Amino acid sequence: MKVSARNLLTGTIKSIKEGAVNNELVLEVAPGVEIVSIITKSSCDRLGLKVGGKAYAMVKASSVMIATD
Repeated sequence: MKVSARNLLTGTIKSIKEGAVNNELVLEVAPGVEIVSIITKSSCDRLGLKVGGKAYAMVKASSVMIATD
């Protein structure tokens, strides 16, 4: 797989919460570091995503904002 995104993170699927149309997927990219993504149920099925399996998170954003109290 070749992609232009530079923010490509490898991880292990920690959980998949199934909804009627979309699934919420939690990907652990480092111990205690998780990325949560909402994807369609059909995409989850087509990709064969399962808890404990490996997957990639591709992040494409034009800006990242940081805030403090």
